[in-house]
Amino acid sequence: MTEKVAIVPATHTTPPAKFSHGVRKGNILQVAGQVGFLPAEEGKPPTTAGPTLRAQTLQTFANVKAILEEGGATWDDVMMMRVYLTDVDHFAEMNEIYNAYFEEQGLKAPASARTTVYVGLPKGLLIEIDALAVLDA
Repeated sequence: MTEKVAIVPATHTTPPAKFSHGVRKGNILQVAGQVGFLPAEEGKPPTTAGPTLRAQTLQTFANVKAILEEGGATWDDVMMMRVYLTDVDHFAEMNEIYNAYFEEQGLKAPASARTTVYVGLPKGLLIEIDALAVLDA
């Protein structure tokens, strides 16, 4: 039986509750919901990348990517992404940012499946993204 392993990049703080930023078991890697916090700095509280959807979305992608890489995956391994927005009016802008980001990444595989929903997040946070990756080995 394959062991479940927590994935914790050096750029991330300890989660505020009992969960892992990512978990890998065998060839499955689940990235927990990530937000637009800048890389962790010792002794400082988490800080958002900025007040805009663009800044937070790009940082959120960087945070998801850090966990994917720490777990041995790439964007090409992602099968499903879930996007959580706090404002329905951000949907079109988020799609523009999303499309441009993944074009820049030069993905080899078809695009992953995706769901987008509207939620409440802590004050100042505009977006959260999680991902499910399946690796070849």
